[in-house]
Amino acid sequence: MLAQRTECETGSEPMDIKFTNRLSYKQARLTVLAGFILGTLLSLIQIGIDYASEDASINREMRALLEISHNPASRIAYNIDSELAQELAQGLLQSPAITHVRLIDNNDTVLVDVQRPRLESSYRMLSDFLFGERREFQDRLQLSHMPDEYLGTLFIEVDTFAFGSRFLKRAEVTLLSGFVRSLILTCILLTLFYFMLTKPLVRVIRALSNSDSRNPNQGKLSFPPGHEQDEIGVLVKVANQQFVSMATEIQQRRNAENRLTDYLNELENIVSARTNELRASNASLSQSNEELEEARRRALDMAQARAAFLANMSHEIRTPLNGLLGMIALSLDSPLNAEQRQQLSIAHDSGKVLVDLLNDILDLSKFDAGQLELERIPFDLGSMVEDTASLLSQNAAPSVELTCLIDPTFPALVLGDPTRVRQIVSNLLSNALKFTRFGRVDVRLRRETGGVRIEVCDTGIGIPHEAQVRIFQPFTQAGAGITRQYGGTGLGLALTNNLCEAMQGRLSISSEAGFGSQFSAELPLPAHTLAIAPAPLQGQIAAISTAGSGLDELLATLLPAWGLTYQRHDHLDTLTMQQPDLLITDNLSALFDLRPAVKAPILLVTAYGNFLPTEQATQLAPLQQQARPLTRSALYQSLHRALNGADTMTPSPLQGTPNNERRAHILLVEDNPVNQLVAKGMLAKLGCDVRVATHGAEALERLEQHDFDLVLMDCNMPVMDGYEASRKIRQSGRWPTLPIVALTANAMPEERERCRAAGMNDYLAKPFRREELLTLINQWVPL
Repeated sequence: MLAQRTECETGSEPMDIKFTNRLSYKQARLTVLAGFILGTLLSLIQIGIDYASEDASINREMRALLEISHNPASRIAYNIDSELAQELAQGLLQSPAITHVRLIDNNDTVLVDVQRPRLESSYRMLSDFLFGERREFQDRLQLSHMPDEYLGTLFIEVDTFAFGSRFLKRAEVTLLSGFVRSLILTCILLTLFYFMLTKPLVRVIRALSNSDSRNPNQGKLSFPPGHEQDEIGVLVKVANQQFVSMATEIQQRRNAENRLTDYLNELENIVSARTNELRASNASLSQSNEELEEARRRALDMAQARAAFLANMSHEIRTPLNGLLGMIALSLDSPLNAEQRQQLSIAHDSGKVLVDLLNDILDLSKFDAGQLELERIPFDLGSMVEDTASLLSQNAAPSVELTCLIDPTFPALVLGDPTRVRQIVSNLLSNALKFTRFGRVDVRLRRETGGVRIEVCDTGIGIPHEAQVRIFQPFTQAGAGITRQYGGTGLGLALTNNLCEAMQGRLSISSEAGFGSQFSAELPLPAHTLAIAPAPLQGQIAAISTAGSGLDELLATLLPAWGLTYQRHDHLDTLTMQQPDLLITDNLSALFDLRPAVKAPILLVTAYGNFLPTEQATQLAPLQQQARPLTRSALYQSLHRALNGADTMTPSPLQGTPNNERRAHILLVEDNPVNQLVAKGMLAKLGCDVRVATHGAEALERLEQHDFDLVLMDCNMPVMDGYEASRKIRQSGRWPTLPIVALTANAMPEERERCRAAGMNDYLAKPFRREELLTLINQWVPL
């Protein structure tokens, strides 16, 4: 009964289609709408033409009337006959359009001046708008046999309403007739579309609703008369084909059901036999599930313990590292002799290597947790590559030539994450320097379509083909002997590969055992600022170096782009015939043979820490010494000094002149005395006024007593930690815009969110550098 009721309800649906939802109505509506718009436009065009014609007819009829009245008016003016003038005026006033007639003679005597009131109507305002309220015409009177003698003037004032009312009535009839035509067209189209489209479709829908698709003997639908070959006929034909297919499928399903019934009877016997076996298996599975659940709980506990270990390790290692590196950095700013400065620099660089190792471990855990975030800011990639190479040059063997080869057309600034790109360059370069004892290590930087390409090439031990796949795996190196001989954790290349993939880039390797390696990082870093060419120089530069050396390639690339003439020589003998403006060499053995044969200034490019003593340098004066890798900025400065004879120079566009001097009142909240000294020393170097609080409660008291521009808040402190102190500062409402920056040794990702939730504005992980502190102060305490 329910199925029959559903069929009945379905069968009644075609009759419930609303009139406005029918296709005939929709098609008629669109057709009539288009016809109505088109008819209205045509009517408006017709009315516009009629308006122009009527407007012209006013002037034309009045001019004709003036021509008719010209001779009588001229005789009246000649004879000065007022009675005839009165009769002429009354005759002109018989025209419904003329409301005022005035005739004067040649002495300006008024012979007649007659007018009548205007007609009033509801159309007058529109008529006046279209044709004007009135028009005046005048005719200069003269006789035909005396054309040069002026007899007087006939003035006529016309009320345009007589013409305007006639035009408006015609326009009204035009618009009404167009509207009536549209209504008639609507009715005709509705009727036609109903009989041609809606009625046949309703018949087909009713037939489909009354059909039973489950009946294999279902008859075919009949074609509506006259629609056998159109779209409705195709619809009926497709429906009949579907009925045949459905009947065939139903019959096949019934046969299959019969076969399934037989199979079910057989399966019942099999299931009964297997039931006992399954009960035993279920018991075994239950025990296995319990063991798996226990293993899952242990894995979760281990993951939590690992995360806690990483957080604690980060905090416990970074806190003393911050004090160590900070104190060394402050000591480097004090007066030191060369040996002390070199020793402290090595200690500072070694501490930074330890920080980089710690960052690699934490970054690898971020990759595993999917929590790595990338910045997109403009930065100078060329200078960053040179700075990184200069920092790592102390790791190069004395017989290894380290060179930075940057395309002169490389952009001044690119968009990306400078921290992560520096990690990529540092890891690749450190890896190349570690495994290269002789030859060259080159860092090449050039622009490519859609990004940049960073290449690190070396002449080291190379990597066998079978080991090139696994070197990108964490804690893996090319072989066990590599670890014993060269050391390392095996994290650098794995982290570099992950960083390239996170930036939508690609890291590739080309290497052969015993013949060096080439690592290429293709990164999608778009250009932000195009290359800035330095001021051109003039002069002849000569170099004594080995053919194909890194120094020769660097000079041959940069010097012509700076407007200089460059020539390389193998020996001093080939140089004696000319005197260059500057001689550049990296050959220490032939250095003392240059004087006095060569009088030009000398630029010596040597390995890190291998400068000549003061006594020897004095013997070769004028002499400048630069450590490898030779940066663009250092080379440009040396050339400028040598060619212009100046000891000081204005910095080239390849180097900046940062101004670190500023004045800001800062509250430092830190419980560790060493970290207090480090932060106070850095802030004092930056020109800041610093007040110290040892915990959060004391920080609140300091805020009550003084005004501060910035709060540097340590997170883990006794009495009141940084989180609670930040919440109380925000809840008080007294310092709503005061910037609070977290200083914490915990570098895990969740720490940043915890600081923001407590109301802090920014985050700085320990150990931090003075440059990072300056950047943060510039951001939150603008000048």
